[in-house]
Amino acid sequence: MYASHGFLQSDIGDVDVVYADGLYHLFHLVLPNHDFIAHAVSKDGMTWRRVTNALFVGEPGAWDDDMLWTMHVTPDPEREGAWRMFYTGLSRGEYGRVQRVGMARSDDLFTWTRCENGSYPLEISGQWYESSIDEGRKWVSFRDPFFFTDPATGERLLLASGRVKQGPVIRRGCVAVAKETAPDTFEFGPPFYFPGLYDDVEVPNLLHLGERYYLIGSIREDTKIRYWQSENIGGPYKNFADNVLLPKGNYAARICRVDDRYLLFNFFQRSVNAHGKDVVTRLLPPPKELTTDDAGRLMLRSFQGFDANTYSPFDVTNPAEYSALFGNPHASISGDNGSVHVSCPSGFEAFLLPGEHEDFRMRARIQLEGLGKCGLVLRCSEEGDGYFLSLDLVKGYAQIRRWGANPRPEFENAFDYVSLQSGNFLADNSKREWQIEVVAHGTYIEFSIDGHVTLCVVDDAYAVGRVGFYAESAQLKLDSVTMERLRRSVSEEETVYTTTRHPELRMPAADFPATS
Repeated sequence: MYASHGFLQSDIGDVDVVYADGLYHLFHLVLPNHDFIAHAVSKDGMTWRRVTNALFVGEPGAWDDDMLWTMHVTPDPEREGAWRMFYTGLSRGEYGRVQRVGMARSDDLFTWTRCENGSYPLEISGQWYESSIDEGRKWVSFRDPFFFTDPATGERLLLASGRVKQGPVIRRGCVAVAKETAPDTFEFGPPFYFPGLYDDVEVPNLLHLGERYYLIGSIREDTKIRYWQSENIGGPYKNFADNVLLPKGNYAARICRVDDRYLLFNFFQRSVNAHGKDVVTRLLPPPKELTTDDAGRLMLRSFQGFDANTYSPFDVTNPAEYSALFGNPHASISGDNGSVHVSCPSGFEAFLLPGEHEDFRMRARIQLEGLGKCGLVLRCSEEGDGYFLSLDLVKGYAQIRRWGANPRPEFENAFDYVSLQSGNFLADNSKREWQIEVVAHGTYIEFSIDGHVTLCVVDDAYAVGRVGFYAESAQLKLDSVTMERLRRSVSEEETVYTTTRHPELRMPAADFPATS
């Protein structure tokens, strides 16, 4: 996990990540001030070290002297080895009510210079989009730029969050588009995608994967990341019955290409109580890998980077290794042909693996025998306080809850019961075997089923405890149950880096590459 907290409460805002020369470069906003774009680097995509900030608000009187918003960093198509950063800026003179897009250049991703050649900032066209504070919501929406070069045609497009000029005010959100017709010269066209449903389509991304183009956007109404697909870059863009890419709490996703893979980074947003009041805080969880299924649906897989941090694996194949948490007299544990069967035909019982676990990855193959309820318990105490992950293998529904005793019980408030997140998966056959995976890494918890990430949530209520499976009027068949411990750096100072161009970015001597 990565956050930007210092002496006072501050938050990581929208992010962008690029991979170059073996390093991940994270650029992100710092909330609530929005007065600079921060820069951090990482070798593994999970543990980050802050380096020199990339860009600050402009000098007084400049078009971007109030706030900087979402950015996108891509290779400069006109200069090999160079980079461009498109970013959103607001001015104090306009009280931040007009959004424009500017551009900065870099030769090394560390030092950035604003482009001031007259081409920037870009202002959105009034031909297709709201462009005046007298329209719509009385402020001009033109932000979250995303630059895309079509691999099929070489066409260069700049996408952004915009709003059309007509229709219900809270339904005008669209993905605006401008074509780069010559270096630093852009010509606006009609909306790239207009669903006619949302107030805004924020932080758009465009990806060509397999035979399709995928448009990814974040929706404020339900704080989810969604996607749409088309066989042609010009659309029309359609969605499947379920087009939620990441469930509630995940937001502002950005694509990062690493060799032949695509990773998705985003921040996770949650409410916490600070000094007696609820506030929103944001953190950067580990990335996920983008892939597709046979039908063309966009899917997310768990990050391969966890593989390098696993140790002390052990299999749980003997029924005698399991223990029942609550001692339900109807519960039983048995085994045959290498499988373990856990059953509780009446009431509830949790069947626990050996030991207590803090940071871990657990994998198993499960099959529901019957039509009752089943799920997992994570970081659970002997009193049954912990995380409960329920699985409906018939309807294809997963939900993780925080459930335990209130440390200060009073009357009916004796317990703490909070639904943290829910998600759907394809349940074509409830009798089938399912491959599941749980990653618990610090405050981050991720659940995958059949290789697809279904839940990814951040919560700090329970840090260590027992892990296992539960059955409620059901029987579960368990196979290939494996536990692995996960290493976790406790501070960004443990991972330090160097480059030949920037020797001030040091790394541990054991990891220092040989140089001439």
